[in-house]
Amino acid sequence: MSGRPDSDTPSEIAEEMTEARRARWTATGAGALLTLAGLAASGLRLTDPAPALVPAAYALGAAVCALAAVLGSRGRTRRALWLLIAGVMVMAVGDQFD
Repeated sequence: MSGRPDSDTPSEIAEEMTEARRARWTATGAGALLTLAGLAASGLRLTDPAPALVPAAYALGAAVCALAAVLGSRGRTRRALWLLIAGVMVMAVGDQFD
């Protein structure tokens, strides 16, 4: 995209819209999947004799990933990507306390 509205052909605009839609679906799907994984891990860790910080970290990471899924569905894919990374890092750091 060159910035001039008359320089883009309709096929280029359609291709950009398709790529944006694909990015939104990918961010939303990854966020939802990581949210479910974090909640499942939190539930499993609640039954173990692990410190309370471990399931709380998984739940917090799942909440961050859920927020990323919402942002991704609204088109904020760059912020959603960073939140997905942060959510997974929170889960990983929380697992180190076990």
